[in-house]
Amino acid sequence: MTFTAYTAKAPEGPAPVAGRREWTALAVLLLPCLLVSMDVSVLYFAVPFLTAQLEPSAVQQLWILDVYGFVLAGLLITMGALGDRIGRRRLLLSGAVFFGLASCLAAYAQSPEMLIAARALLGVGGATLMPSTLALIRNLFPDDRQRGKAIALWSAAVTGGIALGPVLSGALLEHFWWGSVFLVNTPAMALLLVCGPLLLPEFRNPAAGRFDLLGALLSLAAMLPAVYGIKEIARNGLSALPAAALVTGLLAAAAFVLRQRTARHPMLDLELFRHRGFSGSVLANMLAMFTVVGCAVFLTQYLQTVRGMSPLRAALWHMVPSLAVGGIAPLSAALARRLDRAYLVAAGFALGAVGFLWLSWLEPSSPLWFVLGGAAVYACGLVAVMALGNELALGAAPPERAGSASALLESGTELGGALGMAILGTIGSAAYRTDIRAALPAGLPARAADVAQETLSGALAVATRLPGRAGHALAAAARDAFTHGLHAAVLCAAGVMAAAAVLALVLLRGIRPTAAAGEDAGGAPQVAAPALPN
Repeated sequence: MTFTAYTAKAPEGPAPVAGRREWTALAVLLLPCLLVSMDVSVLYFAVPFLTAQLEPSAVQQLWILDVYGFVLAGLLITMGALGDRIGRRRLLLSGAVFFGLASCLAAYAQSPEMLIAARALLGVGGATLMPSTLALIRNLFPDDRQRGKAIALWSAAVTGGIALGPVLSGALLEHFWWGSVFLVNTPAMALLLVCGPLLLPEFRNPAAGRFDLLGALLSLAAMLPAVYGIKEIARNGLSALPAAALVTGLLAAAAFVLRQRTARHPMLDLELFRHRGFSGSVLANMLAMFTVVGCAVFLTQYLQTVRGMSPLRAALWHMVPSLAVGGIAPLSAALARRLDRAYLVAAGFALGAVGFLWLSWLEPSSPLWFVLGGAAVYACGLVAVMALGNELALGAAPPERAGSASALLESGTELGGALGMAILGTIGSAAYRTDIRAALPAGLPARAADVAQETLSGALAVATRLPGRAGHALAAAARDAFTHGLHAAVLCAAGVMAAAAVLALVLLRGIRPTAAAGEDAGGAPQVAAPALPN
């Protein structure tokens, strides 16, 4: 097969079939997917260790966890458009260099501020990697059925990376310091730099035109202030600065949309959003990742701090639900050839809601199977949602615009994860602080009281310094308070999943990936399918 630019028009004959080289190239593409998604979750089990060494506040701890996702989401659109212009392989390999260097900086951070900055730079590197991987899949696999299988594998790698991150983190923390969880990225990026030029095709859109620098700045100006405002309002209530940031972000978003409508060479095809398969899939993936990432940090800390497991043991147990759902993405792709995807996506969301409701009954003394069972149930549903959503969204895009389309899809996914960690994390933290405040012993020094109210790890550290029964009572109260915070987060997640199931039935009914070739399921022409003007 020759790697050339395809048009968005429906092919007159059968689409070219990918061979061994293309499938080997897919294996290379899965490596950066795995690592970028791992960096979303790799710090989950390292939190107690970096807290002990760097002593971040609760706000700084949340920024350490979620600034990576915020920056990644804010730059994906820019990097997707840039890849269409300079070449997707070139952008991928440049991102590998940047990601490796930023990983080294994060590993040797000496303060919370330095680690936050390093995580932000990792987000920049990750944003150069993710759009290129999904866009190149669109070019490597023009055949619908092969592309569905490839995207299912891509989805499994992304969700598997989120699950594998804690396992790798736990294994490294058994023997090394917390910074080692970042250094593992460096040899993997070096491997990508060696294999990428040999196996991956180059692809750029020759009709893309000049890069829209103003549009890139507006997209970033829209994302970061808006996310900051939502995060701070969710945490501390409505106040002047977060409200101003949110309004600024919304105004920048409106300016970005106007710019894309009027620019001679826009970064995005806004017409894509008129295709229900694309807009509905972006929304579905965003909501799924919102709950997956937002609740995952609670489960990992529950195993490690509430149940007292070592990092490695907790990580291995946390991996069990992921192993149970390993075949869900390929199975959902197979079922989608016979059933309406709207019903499958809605069923996935409903299954996710059941899993989160299950976990709302969790207690500090619950048997381990109860924890893992609930996690496996919601993971089964949401992996199916994301696999089907990726296939629908990418199939809706013309191949020469696959970079910007995949960037939009990934932007929604990463934004969902970042907002999930911020909003669900804030809800859980608020419930924890309310409970632990009432359980603090009288006469506790103000500094110790503040530390105990910030995080569960801080409360357990304070408890070890209290005599006898007072220490045991505070530790037990802290574990109960954290579990109550987990309940608040998963109940919120269950409500989001129930609403998402209804939306899926409304937005995705009758949609097939082949609609991007010019027709929807009923044969009606689609405005987003033909080659779009530049």
